[in-house]
Amino acid sequence: MKVQNKPGAIIVRRPFTESVRIERQAQRIMELARDFLKVHGFPLIAGGAAGAWTFTNTGRTSLLDGTFDLDTDTFLIALFLSTSDIGAASTTYALVTNEHANANGYTTGGISLGALTLAGTTTVTVDDPADAVWTASGGSITARFAVIYESGGRVLCYCTLDNTPADVTATAGNTLTVAFNASGIFTLA
Repeated sequence: MKVQNKPGAIIVRRPFTESVRIERQAQRIMELARDFLKVHGFPLIAGGAAGAWTFTNTGRTSLLDGTFDLDTDTFLIALFLSTSDIGAASTTYALVTNEHANANGYTTGGISLGALTLAGTTTVTVDDPADAVWTASGGSITARFAVIYESGGRVLCYCTLDNTPADVTATAGNTLTVAFNASGIFTLA
């Protein structure tokens, strides 16, 4: 629809569709939530939606050749900085650089996930019964990547903690949670 604003100027406005209305309402709700948190003294925690879990080359191979036994091996999850070299070519936890320091509520090596759970027959969902949670104390916990690796040190997969990608920070007294998708960490079909 075209609207004449002043002599010689034409402004084109897109129709106000239902999706635009919902998008604006969602933005307004987020603004109100941020304002509420700020007014009541709650710290804003950086971070957004995590990226998908990505298998390393050897992680994929170890899964297929039976080196990993997902429901009996012990797996851990660790946090790494933006300067880490984690990627498809990563093979072992010991060779991945720039893990978060052993401080501020984070322990080098991360948190044990225990054995992962398997569900299904034709399509198998691999999951962990609990999310990984760190509570920052004495300072902040800041990370860009989460890495799942087997207790023997072989890396299975990794993800960015914010799909921008950006660092995710939990300030002292707050938690940094890697919440696994309700549909599982990954699915084998």
